[in-house]
Order: sequence, then structure tokens, then C-alpha cells
Amino acid sequence: MRGERASRIACSFLRGIATTLSLLLLTSYLSPLTAQTWNTPETLALVTRAVERRLAVQADTSLTSYRTRAHGFVFFLAQVGEGLTEPPRLVKADELDVEVYWQAPDRSKQVILGWRDSTFLPTDINYHRDHLGIVTNNFGNVIRIGEGDEVRDVAHPLSPAGLDAYDFALTDSAAIRSAEGEVTVYQIQVRPRSFAQPLVVGTLYLDVATAELVRFRFSFTPASYLDRQLEDISVVLENALYEHRYWLPYRQEIEIRRRATWLDFPARGIIRGRWEIGDYELNADVPDSLFTGAPIAGLLQPRKPDSTWSEPLGQAISGVAQPVNRQDMEALRVEVERIAASRVLAGLPRTRLAAGSLNDLAHVNRVEGLTVGFGGVIGLRGSRIALRPSVAYGTSDDRLTGSLVASWSTGPTELSLSASRRVRDFSDLPVIAPLLNSILAQEGGKDHGDYVLLHTVGAGIRHRLSGRTSVTVDVAVEESRSVTTMASPATGSYRANPALGSGSYRVARLGVERGSGGIAMGHDLQARLLLEGGEGAADYGRVAAVGGWTIGLGGSELLARAYLGVGTDALPPHRSFVLGGRGTLVGEPYRAYGGRSAGLAHLEWRFEVPAPAFSLGSFASTGRRATIAPFVALGYAGRSIAGLPWTETDGIRPVAGIAVEWLMRLIRLEVGIGLRDGGVGVTLDVNRDWWGLL
Repeated sequence: MRGERASRIACSFLRGIATTLSLLLLTSYLSPLTAQTWNTPETLALVTRAVERRLAVQADTSLTSYRTRAHGFVFFLAQVGEGLTEPPRLVKADELDVEVYWQAPDRSKQVILGWRDSTFLPTDINYHRDHLGIVTNNFGNVIRIGEGDEVRDVAHPLSPAGLDAYDFALTDSAAIRSAEGEVTVYQIQVRPRSFAQPLVVGTLYLDVATAELVRFRFSFTPASYLDRQLEDISVVLENALYEHRYWLPYRQEIEIRRRATWLDFPARGIIRGRWEIGDYELNADVPDSLFTGAPIAGLLQPRKPDSTWSEPLGQAISGVAQPVNRQDMEALRVEVERIAASRVLAGLPRTRLAAGSLNDLAHVNRVEGLTVGFGGVIGLRGSRIALRPSVAYGTSDDRLTGSLVASWSTGPTELSLSASRRVRDFSDLPVIAPLLNSILAQEGGKDHGDYVLLHTVGAGIRHRLSGRTSVTVDVAVEESRSVTTMASPATGSYRANPALGSGSYRVARLGVERGSGGIAMGHDLQARLLLEGGEGAADYGRVAAVGGWTIGLGGSELLARAYLGVGTDALPPHRSFVLGGRGTLVGEPYRAYGGRSAGLAHLEWRFEVPAPAFSLGSFASTGRRATIAPFVALGYAGRSIAGLPWTETDGIRPVAGIAVEWLMRLIRLEVGIGLRDGGVGVTLDVNRDWWGLL
């Protein structure tokens, strides 16, 4: 009776929280933004003053030239996984030292004096030359990026043509910090009068005293993008006051995101640049002959090796990574989406084929056999509503599965309605790359999933509280059915699939997630908490928490992972917990332990050692370093469920072992020993960072 009462209390409590949060998020989402009055006489007068000031600065004879140094990093990153919510992985990093010359009225020259790079994953990327330098004049009257191949001849809002091309709204005044202290600015939002034109969307920050441009944060309309693979480009330009008179480049950031044009697939390439400019020499003697030739001269490729730098590149990346990760490109995208209202700013086609992973296109398991599928995304014209249908067919069980999701997003909030029929592994903890599981299942009868058929109709809200933290609320009606082994492998035989079907439940879930901080973080904490309640034949409550912690130790690091799951006595089989063997406790029997509660802790010490490098042609090499990671893990499962093949652990199950990662950490080999029974386990897999793609 106590268990049933606890389940009812948990369900009621969760329903109350989910309802309250949903109403709050919906109210926030649907309520109109602070009313903006566009193109008031006062605002247009201020903008006209700023345009005239820019023209006056160009004609100012008191500043005829300058010489300065720019120090910057250009990162190439890859972001993968369902929903593209995980932080991107660092693929390549370049550090540059550039000498910059400017001469009135609009001549500039940049010379790359120092350039070094390092590759962390195989790539053969080559950058446009202007990605390796800075913007010397706030883009002038027209904006060009990627040497004109990405964006070309977009009118600047403060150009003479900008007054006719844009709407302006004065939103606030604020004090911001600059190189020479605090300055008070007007914030003016900018949007195109026609979103069908190649123009910008963003915010101008004008000095209250002079109307000069202090900061400019912006993105572009879809018509601006000349490269069809461009998803979006975000830019932040910040100027600083020198000699109490001249506003000159101080800090600049740019992020260019690309995806495939014909397939909506969870893989994104990102170029992210960050520059700091200083050590100005004003009215320097700059010979006219310097400005001949290419605008960006000097080194044509990185120097290898290069001993002119004061610290190793890895240390320099760590020093700049925290500001780069904290920088507000995500907030900028939210900001410009709000300014654009219902207009879509992404440059990609609105209607495409779609797949959440390679596994969605084709996979093999013992229930469905070979299963093929495809999906699509259909963006409704003139709105942020997208429809995502998908369908799949299992050749062994002759079962048709699929889903339909309708989503509506703006700013940090996304609403969704969904209906689905799918066969899925019931466990919270992924244990193998899906592509590898399909190969092992087909060829050797080694299927690492335990499957249940789910019919679901639901609604959800996801809201980003910050760049790293989000909250989700979902309500659904779910029916779970048991499925049996129907396929046959090429060799060997499959084990039976357990009976996990539990009938129909009305379910509410509340989730809070803190994502990873990003690249080269010395210390990082990520975690996810999920509260769940269900009403059905018997009400149940469920709590699951997973977290990861990384701490740098000089040339090595400690990595800790933990998982905890607890359910009430009425927890249905398909929401129970399981562990053991591959992916959890290497050295113990596979999925030998489970029940209504479970816990798992993993700690490893990671360090690099020299390794032979093998060329992969122009693409890259296997890398000259391998990662060694001794580890220990502890597992516990209790309150087993009758009829399921896993049992309680009878206390803690400890394992110890060692892992080796190579091919730039793409491949991971683990060897573990169960310390209670002496069992040995060996696994070889793709690094789990890439499982979401496979």
C-alpha cells in the first residue's frame, strides 16, 4: 500500500509541476514581445546622425593611417547528434598573428606573420583567405564575407543606402565595457524592410555622445547567402576608443554554420573565428607600395614546426576556449530571431529529406531484421512551423513504423506535437554504436538491444534557459507491447527478446539538462535529470539522473560519469533499469543485472602517449598520439522484476580495466575485469561521442 500511495503522490506532484511549467513557458512563448515602435522620428534622426558621423570619420584628416597587431584563433568544429543539442567537437585549430595596416580613406593591408595549426580529427578543410584576417572598417558601406563567395554586397545599415533599406527601433540605452572603460550606448534594433532582399538583422550600439558605432551584432536574411550549404552566419564587431577620439577595431567574432542542402541530417560544420586587436600606432608612416597585391599577404600556410610562439598551441587553445565557449553566438541567434519575428533566417531549403542518424536509414536487429526507412522535413511557408514525417519497414516482422512531428520554434523555445509507432531499446543507457550493433547482429547474432514496441501521442515544450541549460516538459499517452525475435543472423543465433510490454499509460515528464561547456574546457560539468510519472493499470513514479565531470590535471585529465535510476514498486518493465557488460561494466556478463533501481559510476584517468602515425592521404593521418585511460567502475541493481532475465547485483559489482583510444580518439578499445568473479571483457567501438551520428 505504501508503494501505491507513493506512486500516486509522485504522479500528482509531477503532473502539477509539468502543468505549471507548461503554462509558464506557453505564456512566455505566446505573449507579445515588448512593443517595438519602428522608424520613429527620434530614432531615424539618431540613425541619420550615425550615418553622417561615419561619413565624417572617413573624411577626418586627423587620422590618416594606423598600424596594429591582430591575434586570433580560427576553429573548425563538428556538431553531431539528434537535435544538434550537444556542443561541437574541435576538429582543427589555427592560431594567427597578423600585422594590420590602414590608410585613409579605405585602404587596408594585412600580413600574416605567424600561423600554426593542429588537427584533432581527420579533415582537409581550407579556409577562405579573409577568414584568416580581421574587418578593418566595420565592413564599409557593403558587407562581404568569404571573399564574396558566402555573402556579397549586402548594404550596411549605417551606409547611405541603409536608411531606405532598413527599419530601425530604439530599444534602450546601456553601459557596456570597452578597452578604455565604460561607455554609454543606444541600442538600436535593425531589420530589413523586405526580408526577400540580401540584408542584415541585428542590433547597433551607438555611442550616446557621438553616435559612432561601438558594437554591431548581426546575422543575415536567407537571400544574402550565396553558398547554398550555409545555414547562417553570425557576426560581432566591437570597437574601442583610442586617444579619446577614434573608435577602432578591438574585438571581433564570427561563426559560420553549414549543413547539407538536400538532407536534414544531424551533422553541422562550424567555422568560428575570434580576434583581439591592439597595440595601435596612429598616423604611422605606411608606404603606398605596401598596399599592392592581395589584401591579406604573408604566410600562405602554417609553419611546421614553429618555435616563435610563447606557449604550446594546446595551452593557448585552453586559455582562449573559455571566452570562446562563453561568447554569446547562441544568444545572438535568439536575439535576431526575435527581431525577425515569424520570418525564418536559416539559409537552407525549407523542404528536404531527413534522417536522425544512419541508423534511421537502415539497421538490423533480431526483432525487425533488416529495417529501411526515410524521413523528411517540410517547412510551412512564411512561418517557423516544420513538419517531420518518417516511415520505416522491418523485413523480418513485416512491421511498418514511423512518426509525425510538428514543431514551432522561436528564440529559445520550441513547441511540438507528435505521434509515433517505433521499436526501440528500452534502456536509458546506450551501450554500442548503432551501426556497429547492426553489423554484429547481422553477421554474428550479437544484438545488444532489448526491444519494446511503443505507440505514443504527445506534446512537449523545450526552453533554453541559457547557452548550456534547458528544461523540457512532455505529456503523452503511451502504449507498450512486447515483441519477439523474428530474424535470423548470418551465423550463430539470437537470444530471446524479453517481454517488456506493459500496456497503456498517461505519462508526464519533466527534464532539466546542463550541457557540456564546449571545447578545451579545463573543468566541465554536465548533467541531466528526468522526473517521470505514469497513470495506468498501476500508477508509477520514476527518477533518472546522469552526469559527467571532467577536470584537467596538467597533461592529463580525470573523467567521471555517473547514472542513478529509481522507480516505485509499480514501475512497468519497459521503464526499468539494466546494466552489465559492454558500455556499463566491462568484465561482467552482458545485461545480467537490473530492476526498479540501479546505479553506475565510472572513473578514468586519461593521458596521451606517442603513437606511430599513418597517412590518410590529403585528408589527414591517424595522429601521432594515442590516449591511455585506466578506469574503475561500480554498478548496482536492486528490486528485480519477475519475468525479466536480469537479477539484482547482490551488492556492488566493481570492475577495473584499461582503455586505449587512437585514430584521433575515434576508436576505443576497452579491456575490463570483474573484481568479484574474475570475468574478463573486451570491447572495440567507435568513441561514444559519435554514436548519435551512427
